[in-house]
Amino acid sequence: MGVRSVPTWVTYTAWRLLAFAVPLAVLLIAGVSPWISALVAALFGLSVSVIFLRRPRDTMSTQLYEARTREKPVVHEDDAAEDAAVDAADAEPEASDSPQSTDADR
Repeated sequence: MGVRSVPTWVTYTAWRLLAFAVPLAVLLIAGVSPWISALVAALFGLSVSVIFLRRPRDTMSTQLYEARTREKPVVHEDDAAEDAAVDAADAEPEASDSPQSTDADR
């Protein structure tokens, strides 16, 4: 049983949240207006992300690209059974399309 590492997107997201939340908390504790605190914290978080989080961002974008452009599609075990059920349902005659008499019609 091997130890699994934390996915890159989790690490990147955690660092981005910290880069926003810590300055926001410091500015709010210092008594700065909430909207100015949020603006400054957002700018600080963006700057930290662009300057210091380049490697995790590049790794994450590569993983997302690879996941979206796979050579062969992901096949689930029950796909064949589901396809057969859909084909069987399509092949059945449409009995529900014929008008049915009801008590109100008599």
